[in-house]
Amino acid sequence: MTEEEDTQLKQELIDLKQAFGHLKEAVAQKDRRIEELEGLLMRALLRNDELERRVAKESHNSHKPPSSDGLKHHLKPKKSKSKGGQPGHPGYALRQVETPDEIIAHRPEQCEACSREWGKVAGQIKERRHIPELPERRLRVIEHRVEAMCCPACQHGTAAPFPLGVDAPAHYGPQMQALVVYLSQFQLLPLERIQELWVDLLGCSLSEGTLANWIAEAARTLRPSMLMIKRLLGWSHVNHVDETGARIKGLLHWFHVSATSFLTFYAWHRKRGQEAMDEIGLLPDDTGRAIHDRLSSDDHYPCAQSSCGAHLLRDCLGGAEHGKHPWAQAMDERLTLMCQVAERWRATGATAVPQAERDDLVLHSFEILQQGFAAHRMVAPPQTPPAPNKPGRRKQDDAQNLLDALLKRAEQVLAFLDDLSVPFTTNQAERDLRMMKVQQKISGTFRSDQGATAFCVIRSYLSTMRKQGRSMLASLTAVFEGSPFSIAWEPGT
Repeated sequence: MTEEEDTQLKQELIDLKQAFGHLKEAVAQKDRRIEELEGLLMRALLRNDELERRVAKESHNSHKPPSSDGLKHHLKPKKSKSKGGQPGHPGYALRQVETPDEIIAHRPEQCEACSREWGKVAGQIKERRHIPELPERRLRVIEHRVEAMCCPACQHGTAAPFPLGVDAPAHYGPQMQALVVYLSQFQLLPLERIQELWVDLLGCSLSEGTLANWIAEAARTLRPSMLMIKRLLGWSHVNHVDETGARIKGLLHWFHVSATSFLTFYAWHRKRGQEAMDEIGLLPDDTGRAIHDRLSSDDHYPCAQSSCGAHLLRDCLGGAEHGKHPWAQAMDERLTLMCQVAERWRATGATAVPQAERDDLVLHSFEILQQGFAAHRMVAPPQTPPAPNKPGRRKQDDAQNLLDALLKRAEQVLAFLDDLSVPFTTNQAERDLRMMKVQQKISGTFRSDQGATAFCVIRSYLSTMRKQGRSMLASLTAVFEGSPFSIAWEPGT
């Protein structure tokens, strides 16, 4: 082999090594690209699964409110029963009163046989019919006059004082103030619509500033009542605690409630968790049992606690529908059975479910939990890779969160079996909070912090009065007369 051929071969070898290096680098780049695309595909699949789960969530299988279900879920299916009262229904009808306010007699003008006029001939009442009607729509103006007297002995002049509350030459009375505040804070009418209503009904014009002043006055007068409600709630045996989001000046805030079947306390805060609860003071002073929806910030307080069974049932149903988990369906049925057993024994006057029956129910529930953990370990769902430098634990799926809650909060979940005075759900708080959402839908966002505070104060008082069987208008009239109704308390609540 000549020197020239040897040089050529060496150059070809160098070229082949360079080409192999380029090919190797291209293969490595391709492998990295495949891994990158596989990661993107996995993230897309996980995101798609997450979006499908979100779309499938409704109010019956998640914590979403019924208002988010959409129109198709509000369409009621056709019923086999016809409209109106069913066979066997007792029925209700408008009844006549004993003493009508006005009587109008109708006499025939003449005899229908011979056309003779009746004159002063007395008739007999054959039939009575009552027509309830609104009274004449007009304001009733009451004039207060004070008289001055001159003593005939010493010639000193003495004038009578005006009654308490008669402070200006002309101003509206407490009943009218109470009705306006009732329409605004209880029936949730916007101030503009209340003004229109007053003009249409009474021909009376009220300024928005006047209405706002009356609301602020009622809130100031009711501050001692709020302190009393708060104190009595701290002494109650069972408190229902919950919160919901609402907007003040366009920003999201949280409205908190602590309630029993006899008392209601509302408050708002910029945040949702422990900081808000500490500042509001709903749980730090609670000596009874708080029922809530497993919010972790509630666990920092020393009072006894229970988890809402309705939230657990919805989560179990969601796990059965979305994740196709048999154990979730079994747990839903077991919790429902526990609730029915508790209701049956509560109706008999018992204070707790008998120990043998209680242990059998609990044993079966823990067997279901064991099946759930075993199934979750065998078929672990894919998890999104953790983001770099992101603190905290890896996000779990809903099924794992539910299993952890049922196990770690077993004492809270099963408390209603050991003490039948503890309800299965915290529906009392949810019913009380629903009005916050209704207010936002009807009247819109609160325009000031003072307006939100006044709403919480007045609504707490009115809700408490309604639970205690008081008239709303009478309760508010007492507020504007300077002496709100006292807050009653049932020690067993």
